[in-house]
Amino acid sequence: MRSKIIDLQEGYIKIIELDKGWSYMLTGVTKLIKILEGEDEPGFDSYHYMHLYTTVYHMCVQKPPYDYAEQLYDRYRQVIEDYAKQTVLVSLNEKHDEYMLKELAQRWSNHKVMVRWLCRIFFYIDRYFIARRSLPPLNEVGMSCFRDLVYCELRSKAKDAMLALIHRDREGEQIDREILKNALAVYVENVNGKMKNYEEDFETFMLQDTLAYYSRKASSWIQDDSCPEYMLKSEECLKKERERATHYLHSKTEPKVIEIVQNELLVVFAKQLIENEHSGCLALLRDNKMDDLSRMFRLYRSIPQGLALVADIFKKYVTAEGNIFIKQAEDADTDQEHEARLLVLIRIVIELHNKFVVYVTECFQNHILFHKALQEAFEIFCNKKLAGSSSAELLATLCDNLLKKGGNEKLSDEAIEATLENVVKFLVYSSERDLFAEFYRKKQARRLLFDRCANDEHERSIVTKLKEQFGSVFTSKMEGMVTDMSLARESQSSFEEYLTSNMTANPGIDLTVTVLTSGFWPSYRTCDLKLPSEMAKCVEVFKAFYEMKTKQRRLQWIYSLGTCHIIGKFDQKPIKLIVSIYQAAVLLLFNNTERLSYDEMLEQLNLSHEDLARLLHSLSCAKYKILNKEPMSKSISRTDVFEFNSKFTDRMRRIKIPLPPMDERKKVVEDVDRDRRYAIDASLVRIMKSRKVLDYQQLVSECVEHLSRMFKPDIKMIKKRIEDLISRDYLERDSKYPNILKYLA
Repeated sequence: MRSKIIDLQEGYIKIIELDKGWSYMLTGVTKLIKILEGEDEPGFDSYHYMHLYTTVYHMCVQKPPYDYAEQLYDRYRQVIEDYAKQTVLVSLNEKHDEYMLKELAQRWSNHKVMVRWLCRIFFYIDRYFIARRSLPPLNEVGMSCFRDLVYCELRSKAKDAMLALIHRDREGEQIDREILKNALAVYVENVNGKMKNYEEDFETFMLQDTLAYYSRKASSWIQDDSCPEYMLKSEECLKKERERATHYLHSKTEPKVIEIVQNELLVVFAKQLIENEHSGCLALLRDNKMDDLSRMFRLYRSIPQGLALVADIFKKYVTAEGNIFIKQAEDADTDQEHEARLLVLIRIVIELHNKFVVYVTECFQNHILFHKALQEAFEIFCNKKLAGSSSAELLATLCDNLLKKGGNEKLSDEAIEATLENVVKFLVYSSERDLFAEFYRKKQARRLLFDRCANDEHERSIVTKLKEQFGSVFTSKMEGMVTDMSLARESQSSFEEYLTSNMTANPGIDLTVTVLTSGFWPSYRTCDLKLPSEMAKCVEVFKAFYEMKTKQRRLQWIYSLGTCHIIGKFDQKPIKLIVSIYQAAVLLLFNNTERLSYDEMLEQLNLSHEDLARLLHSLSCAKYKILNKEPMSKSISRTDVFEFNSKFTDRMRRIKIPLPPMDERKKVVEDVDRDRRYAIDASLVRIMKSRKVLDYQQLVSECVEHLSRMFKPDIKMIKKRIEDLISRDYLERDSKYPNILKYLA
């Protein structure tokens, strides 16, 4: 080869011929290959590297016809292809299985080093020649050589080898995970920055193999293992699959693998596993297997809708446990036994609640689905009727028995306080809290008015607990009743001072009047009773006193709540009789006459037949026969005649004559139903006033949500109240869309 050399000092340059220049470049390529093949070859020094780079530079910048950039570009590709065919492929084809994978990873690593060094040496081509011709960069050319000649040739064989290694890993054999990691890097990196080759050449097959493997495992385990054993194996498999993914799989593959494992192990056999009669969720709850329940929650939590079946079984189990104790309370034979069982029932229900709250917090990690299941389960059996009475009524009765005198001798103050706390917890699940409030106020009123409160601290305590749980609106009337009693005592003291200072106004009878605020107290029946003169005078005296204090308030006398202490002058001895005002009015009629017919008393007292018959029955047909009746019988008729029984006697000097009990339950329920209608109306108007225009179903839903704190409104009742409001021009339907309601100001 001839080369024209010109002395640089005289302004001449030396032309580098193609063959001579390439021959020199091959010395560098050969040196690089020897280094990569592990031969005893010293590395590149800076002089050698710079001389190679300069040679390429001069061969590219020489003027035509000596600019060899294109030829160098082609020979760059050729030298890499020759190395891949003659060295790399030969070496890989000689090895198999994991040895082949190890060699593949090493060859890929060497190839990247080779391309990186050659790109540096041929950098000038990359920078100028390729940019002008719009050709693939040197790095891309070098990588494509490996991909086209080596990767495409061995990808199937390498894939099979890797799947075999993964299978051995899953079976518990010790493998070199680093080999898998490095071999998979060939699939990931040979894709020009994309995942297509990795997904198509390896991931798809690996996922299919995973599905088949765990499908076989699940089919075997579900037949041989109990639910806890199956879950333990499943959890271990998921843990190890995550470890494998971390060690050698691409990060995007992990969720796909986990999804397949979860589906094959947990979803496919979910119903069979969870509902296993002997070791499923129900058995775990029954046997208090909290660790296994926690594992079940962890396994199914990440699966869409995976916890729904577990929560449903939990709800059914809690409901069944509660129904057992409700049934025991229903089977009580007597009222005393019924009351005792109710006390036990509430304690057990609260213990059940505390027990299952532990399940929800510790096993189910406070998941909202299980909180909801627990609440719904308790609402089911806590709202069942016992002996024909609602739980709200029974709770109010229980509170009354705990708080009134003579009802709590067997319980300590601490036990009463604990029971009241449990009552409030129980009431949380009641859908008739307003009914409880009404029954409670009825009974609270009797305790306050007749001085039957056993302990004022307990009275205040339960009101405080109810207020904390349900808000001040729930207890405002209860608190108002207590306040009224304090004000009434002050009013009575003022009245006594008034009588002391005005002797002429003194009626000569000890009179105690309790003035109440009608808005706080339950409603009571009133009638225009014609009081005997002695009692009428007392009423007029108090009216005069009260009008001196205020003229803005009107007194309405509730005689049914009053009591009288009168002296019965019988032949053997006088006896103090404790009677109601109505009974006293009847007895005082006999101060002026010895005999009275039924019709005469009816006219003089201005009572209804029902009320008078009830009064006369208590005085002539019950235990204490203060009046004699002609003819003698157990019933009262309009033809009966009565006279004072002067021969009556009793070993006691003071007796209380009770009235036949009245069933107030019906009236309370009617009052609550009426109040519910008002509450629904108010809620509907309030919602529509703020929204102006609203869809019919949405209005119903919002109304239910607003009222659910006090009671569970009936949907039919809400719809009926909407129609009523439409008829009263509070609301109207849209003319085009009947399901749209508008508020009328």
